Amino acid sequence: MSNVVEVNQLTKAYGNVTAVDGVTFSIEANKIYGLLGRNGAGKTTIMHMITAQLFQTSGEIKVFGENPYENKHVLSKICFIKESQKYPSAFTIKNVLDVAAILFPNWDQQYAESLIEDFRLPSNRRMKRLSRGMLSSVGIVIGLASRAPLTIFDEPYLGLDAVARSLFYNRLIEDYAVHPRTIVLSTHLIDEVNKILEHVLVIDNGKLLINEDADVLRGSATTVTGLAKKVEAFTAGKKVIDNSPLGRFHSATVMGRLEEEDIKQAEAFELEFSPVSLQQLIVHLTGGKSKDKVVGF
Repeated sequence: MSNVVEVNQLTKAYGNVTAVDGVTFSIEANKIYGLLGRNGAGKTTIMHMITAQLFQTSGEIKVFGENPYENKHVLSKICFIKESQKYPSAFTIKNVLDVAAILFPNWDQQYAESLIEDFRLPSNRRMKRLSRGMLSSVGIVIGLASRAPLTIFDEPYLGLDAVARSLFYNRLIEDYAVHPRTIVLSTHLIDEVNKILEHVLVIDNGKLLINEDADVLRGSATTVTGLAKKVEAFTAGKKVIDNSPLGRFHSATVMGRLEEEDIKQAEAFELEFSPVSLQQLIVHLTGGKSKDKVVGF
């Protein structure tokens, strides 16, 4: 499978502050990626460099095999929906969609109009009069109806209620199944998009922390709870990414799938197990308690 994006030792520095530090990864065609991490981790900076809105300090970027900067051929294949997208204040929603139809070669006007109805957007209302949720909905409509070969959503859900977010996820999956393309989602609502993601990239303090298929990450950690001494004995020699004392009891999260011997030992120690969600896993790994941070498992 060909790569849509390839970055090698990508670095972006602002004076003495390094926002992105030697990141290397590739993004394959026709997959849904999660670009995840804490606020200020460097995610948006990476997206801005991939979409040629920032120059890197060092390193190499290839998008569709070419340098994206001032490259109309490459940029016409990208749709980047930003967290705080700006629109001309005099424009109506209809005006914005008319411009999008010119910018994106794969634009589907009929699909855009159906999404406008789904999200209950007033086509003739000016952008400056839209609520935060409506602005997010307009971005979602553009991102989906563009059918761009590389579509990037940076926090696309701001201001949306649970019903509207669910609608977005459903429409994304439905259209992706019929019109495959590469989609990158940067979001804090990891549990909501967990089932959608096929591959996960986690950025922490400007470095690549995780680069792994989502199926590998799911179920890759377990939390065990019980008497402190027994939990300590059980976790000896294992990679522990979180420890939480609970009085006489203790809770610890360990990386790696439990083998049959581990399960028998845990049962003998009367320990309770609980699965770790993708969001919990990332919180543990980026929360400063884990000493061993790796790119793959």
